Order: sequence, then C-alpha cells, then structure tokens
Amino acid sequence: MPKKSFPNGAADPHRRQWLKYASASAAAVGTLAIGARQASAGEGGASGHPGDVLDVVIIGAGLAGLTAARDLRQAGCESFVVLEARDRVGGRTLNYNVDGGYVTEVGGQWIGPGQTAVADLARELEVGTFPSYYEGKTVILGGEGRVAVDLKGTFGTDEAISSKLGTMSRDVPSGAPWTSPRVAELDKLSVADWMVKQDIKPEDRIGWDGSCTLSGGAPPVKMGLLHFLSMINSASCDYTQLDSIKHSAQETRFIGGSQILSAKMAGHLGDKVRLSTPVRRISNWDRDVVTLHTDRGDVRARKVIVAIHPALCHQVQFDPPLPEKRASLQRAWPAHSPARKTAMVYRRPFWREKGLNGHIFQAGGPVIWAYDNSPPGGEIGIINAFVRNAMLPSDRKAAQHMLTEIYAQAWGDEALSPVSYHDHDWSRVDPWTITCVSAIPPGFWSAHGDGLHLPCGNLIWSGTETANIWAGYMDGAVRSGHQGALQALNGLRRA
Repeated sequence: MPKKSFPNGAADPHRRQWLKYASASAAAVGTLAIGARQASAGEGGASGHPGDVLDVVIIGAGLAGLTAARDLRQAGCESFVVLEARDRVGGRTLNYNVDGGYVTEVGGQWIGPGQTAVADLARELEVGTFPSYYEGKTVILGGEGRVAVDLKGTFGTDEAISSKLGTMSRDVPSGAPWTSPRVAELDKLSVADWMVKQDIKPEDRIGWDGSCTLSGGAPPVKMGLLHFLSMINSASCDYTQLDSIKHSAQETRFIGGSQILSAKMAGHLGDKVRLSTPVRRISNWDRDVVTLHTDRGDVRARKVIVAIHPALCHQVQFDPPLPEKRASLQRAWPAHSPARKTAMVYRRPFWREKGLNGHIFQAGGPVIWAYDNSPPGGEIGIINAFVRNAMLPSDRKAAQHMLTEIYAQAWGDEALSPVSYHDHDWSRVDPWTITCVSAIPPGFWSAHGDGLHLPCGNLIWSGTETANIWAGYMDGAVRSGHQGALQALNGLRRA
C-alpha cells in the first residue's frame, strides 16, 4: 500500500517529529535516534524523480560530502542524495592498486595528533591505521653531492625558527585568519619575506622550501604568511606537529589507503550516491526550493550542502548571482596549484637493510620529497614522491628513468630495477580536482575572508577549506561534513 504524501511536507507528522528532534542536535548530530522518514512525495522522493523535492542535496562525494550524508542518515533523514561529478568517490583521496593486493595513495593520505575527527571516523568504519616509516637516515641530494643524516622523524628545520612561528600562530585563528589582530601586518608578507629576515643557513633552506611546498601547496615566496600561521595554529601552535613525521600530521597512515574511508561510507549509502553527475547550475537558491541542474537532469531540494572546493564552485552558474563577497572569493581562490605524485614499486624495501628510511630531499632537482610508502609489513617496497612538474618529463617512461637514476644516487643500483611505476598528475587527469592543496597568497584573507562562510539562502558551504581547524586536511573535510549536516538539519527545523 503506498504511503500517504503531504503537500510540501507541511502536515507530515514524521517530518515534524524528526525535525523537532534535530533541534536538539547541537552537541552531536550523530547521536540522534529518531524515526526515519521518506520525502514528501513518498518512496520516490529520495531518488530524486522529476517533481520530487528532497530535504537535502549534497554536492561532492569526498570526505566532507559523504560524512554529511552519513550524519543525515544517522539523524533519521532519508530524503537526500549525493551528487558527484567524478566516476568515483573520494575527492582528493585516491588509491593506486599495486599487484598483490597492495595500495599506495596518490592524494591525501596521512593523519596525526589532534586530528580526532578523521580518526574517530576511521574507528567507526573499522579502518585500521599504522605508523609512517621514518627509522634510519634521510638522504639529501644536491647536484652530485649526497649526504645521509638521521633527522629523527623531522624535516630538519631549525627549532628556534619553528618556535617563533609557533608563537606567532597564537594570534592567527585557524578557521578565520582574517580576524587576527595582526592581520594588516602579517597578511602583506609571504613566508619567504619573513624567512629572509631569520638568517636561515643555506643547508637548512631545502627543508623549509620542501615543508612549505608540501603543506601549503606553494614555495615560501608564493605562500601567505598569515595563512601559513593559521595552519600552524591548527597544530596546537606547534610547527613541528604540522611539518614533521614523528608526532606530526604525517605520522599515521590507513590500512587499505585513505580512499577506503570514502569507499566504505559510499558502500553504506548505496544508491544515495550518484556518480558522473556534475552540477552545472544552481537556481533559486534564495527560495524555499532550490533547483540543481545536472548532466543527468534536475534535482530539487530544500537545502544544498556544497562540499566542493571554492575554486570549483566558481565553475557552477548561480541564478540569481551570489553576493559579491562570496563570488569574489570563488573567483580569487587559487585555482591552479598542480600536484604530481609518483609511486615506484620494488620487490622489497631494500633501503631499510642499509640503514636508510627511503626519504629523499633534493636541492635543485625534480624531487621535492620522496618517502617510504610501503605496506605495514614491508612485504614490498614502495617509494612515493612529490615532484616538481617543470623539472620532470611528462612522458611516463622518461620520468621513471629520471627518478630511478636519482634513487640510485641515493640508495645504490638496486633502485634501477623497479617492478612498476605510477605517475599521477592531478592537473592533467582530473578536471574536477583543480588543486589539491590551496596555495593561499599574501593579501588573500584580508580581501576575501568574510566571504568564506557568508550565508547564501539555502546553500551551506562545506568542504575542508571551510573547517574551523585543520582546514585543507582530511580531518578538516570530516569536520566540515559534520557541520554541514548539522546546519542542514537545524535549517530544516526552522523552516
């Protein structure tokens, strides 16, 4: 017998019931225990058939979007759908399958101290973790020169300068750096502008350049000091907790690769997740019912959680146009910070037998940082590397040859015989990931910070860049997903 529908959900007692309970979710949306309901058009409502109006549509099936969807379901809401432009889930996390059932990550992959949101999610999904490998000496290359040194789980940056940065970061809120009392002073400087006054030794510059590029997506000369300090603020105002391995944001990996978190959530959500469904236009976002125009038809909803990168939002047409503060933020957000990550696979991690940890820093060469990304038991050897695109051939075979020569300089001729090689240039292979890490320049937050969380009708801004802590990291993505779901539920209650 079909369920009775109620126009606009106004008289639906189940809807009223779960919205009433949603109002009590300020502490933890995941703890709600209320009765599930269907959309106002009956069973078909959650499927988004023509004429249906869903309660929530989520744009993006990365960690933020899928976390939001999971929270909605745990709150008893079934009137939602997740729209993903790619043909996969995971956003900026992506596993590369290696022969033998192993994986290596070509996107975001680590968690560390203080990143409790993503750690809690992993436990709930029964995804195990293991420590990153750093035991032994790191090799530093420069021209024909080679030095091996035990950095003891750090990147070798100066402790005194790290301490200065940590102290300065106390004045820069991680989720709202533009509200810092020192914004006028700090946001006009790049990291390089500040560092040039610190009398950094030439041999230490490689560590600082690599650290800033890896964490911030840009070398010190292009990275805004205010933004960099906001990242350090996330790490308990301790620079070493941001940019090291031991007791740092790069300390821990996921068994099965980081994409497994999204894959498991999507598996639980089933047909709530629609792949290959890019949203091209959003109309009537200032009305009670919002229409999303996709490549597979229109979808209507009362609330829309936009869980995609701000620069990617700029590729969506909004009707009516967004307020200028938000629109200018999307236009100005750095949209091209290309990241290229390679994986060289060996039969075993032979470098460990030589007292080396598989890590390489290279001055003046294509390798920013190479590191041991082997599976937990070291059954095979995998070296991942962040590389400088302009210095590594785009041709796959030529790139592999160049990297094996570099690895041989570091570890010996065994490095010349890998069993496989993978090369992932995000700027070439994925039009929906226009940047992996946001390289925020000087002056950006002063000009555009107020637009990040700007209320825009029934749109809810989500994604890791909007997080109050660990913005830009997987943990920030999960936190933003929780917040987005909570905003949607409370917004529906008020409606």
